[in-house]
Amino acid sequence: MDLEHVLTLADDLPKPKTTDVIRKGSLTEYTAAEEKDDGRRWRMFRIGEQDHRVDMKAIEPYKKVISHGGYYGDGLNAIVVFAVCFMPESSQPNYRYLMDNLFKYVIGTLELLVAENYMIVYLNGATTRRKMPSLGWLRKCYQQIDRRLRKNLKSLIIVHPSWFIRTILAITKPFISSKFSQKIRYVFTLAELAELIPMEYVGIPDCIKQYVLLFKHCLT
Repeated sequence: MDLEHVLTLADDLPKPKTTDVIRKGSLTEYTAAEEKDDGRRWRMFRIGEQDHRVDMKAIEPYKKVISHGGYYGDGLNAIVVFAVCFMPESSQPNYRYLMDNLFKYVIGTLELLVAENYMIVYLNGATTRRKMPSLGWLRKCYQQIDRRLRKNLKSLIIVHPSWFIRTILAITKPFISSKFSQKIRYVFTLAELAELIPMEYVGIPDCIKQYVLLFKHCLT
């Protein structure tokens, strides 16, 4: 059982430095008539060798869960930011439907964003347990990632790791490849994160900024 806190988006993100990344993917718009079907707005994403239809209207409030955080080093080495605080709460009646569409959106867009090597910055702060994705959902994400993306993932930085996250990773460590384990790094402050990556395009949610201020206040 792999615990990969992935990712990662297409419409309203900072654009890559070259259009080649987008051209490599398959992103097809539905016709106006098709978009009106059931009052939804559909978009096609290619995952592996298959096209998947995503209900963009349903996931609109949650698209900020993944963003493009710019680049690091030389070339198109992408920083993909995953902010868990933007996930839907598990108490919603249509939770499974939302998570299914969000899953396809995350994986499909990740394939469009990544041209070469990349890292994932997993923002865990200010997240309630009701917004934490299940282990099954995270495992499904990792299993659906193309082999190229698995190989090109160079680092997984978990910011403000909770006791729950660290415990789960410790329990599942025997089932995770040593190569992947070496890619995981815990970061406990935004200042520490800024020492590792350029922060110019890394969008830190307001809820996490408030979380940091509250934490500092508790220490004083």
